[in-house]
Amino acid sequence: MGSIIYIAGIVLSVLAVLDIIKKPISTGGKIITAVIVLLTSWIGLLVYYLYAKNHLTEWFK
Repeated sequence: MGSIIYIAGIVLSVLAVLDIIKKPISTGGKIITAVIVLLTSWIGLLVYYLYAKNHLTEWFK
């Protein structure tokens, strides 16, 4: 059961980083956001998908 949760976390992290790379924001903003999402694990993924995904372009113009 633990390995399924681990694999799901890896898949969601990769999808989040790919989504961040596709955003029309500065390179520095992409790097900062990707590092924060990867370092904060599940909490970072939840915050990204529930809130930050729609606000990144406003924050990093």
